Amino acid sequence: MDSVDWIGICRRIVARQRDLFAATRGIADRTVYDGRGVGGDMSLELDLRCEDVVFEELERALAGGPSVIAVSEERGEVAIGAGEAELRVVIDPIDGSMNVRRNIPSHSLSIAVARGDSMADVEFGFVHDFGADEEFAATLEGGATLDGEPFEADPPDHGLEAVGIESAAPGWIGPAIAALDEDVYRLRAIGSIAITMSYVGAGRLDAMLSARPCRSVDAAASQLIVREAGGAVDFGEAPADAAGLDLDARYTVAAARRPEHLGTILAAQRTGPEVRR
Repeated sequence: MDSVDWIGICRRIVARQRDLFAATRGIADRTVYDGRGVGGDMSLELDLRCEDVVFEELERALAGGPSVIAVSEERGEVAIGAGEAELRVVIDPIDGSMNVRRNIPSHSLSIAVARGDSMADVEFGFVHDFGADEEFAATLEGGATLDGEPFEADPPDHGLEAVGIESAAPGWIGPAIAALDEDVYRLRAIGSIAITMSYVGAGRLDAMLSARPCRSVDAAASQLIVREAGGAVDFGEAPADAAGLDLDARYTVAAARRPEHLGTILAAQRTGPEVRR
């Protein structure tokens, strides 16, 4: 893994995706679907084009290097290279597809690299927020960075002043919002789990929760960013070493910049519909 310039690969992908977004600016042009991805959702044409960029850059960079299994929302699992795979690369070409479609700026590229098949095995995480044009990254036991600079080591403890909420369908978030009423000052719904979790790592949000289950591609990179910043992450009933990276895995996620706040968030998350557990 050390022989591959993962941050360089990710930055090249960002540059090419940025050009795609600039060339496809209107809501009507962005609301063009092209079948259903392996992950189960309808795929925007722009989703597929962004995914193509990711695979082109990976195949170019890894030619003659380590073999990997790429896990992507649209294509599923794809082998890159010859021989037994050494790594798994978990990709969400666009996290926040509705935001992209509606021209809401907050959407991201999320890429994680793991040496095994669980969240605990992720060794590199990268999230680029195209709205703010910011880069969040982390390496296992190497810390987390924002635009290449380390996160503030010990940000002020604001309690639960600002909490992010994702998968924000009204019927799912209502009970959680009610449960948080006395403990949280304000909620923020950004529309990208990867960005929201990265904001927790950076101390911009004190905590976050998803109101319904997400896929591995949504959280694999940003959960490492939170953990390397000193925060805590929960995957519902699955511990990190059992939370799989395959596309079939589903789990609610919650995170807190200060681990002592995580219990309050989990208690609220668990008030939602029983079908999500």
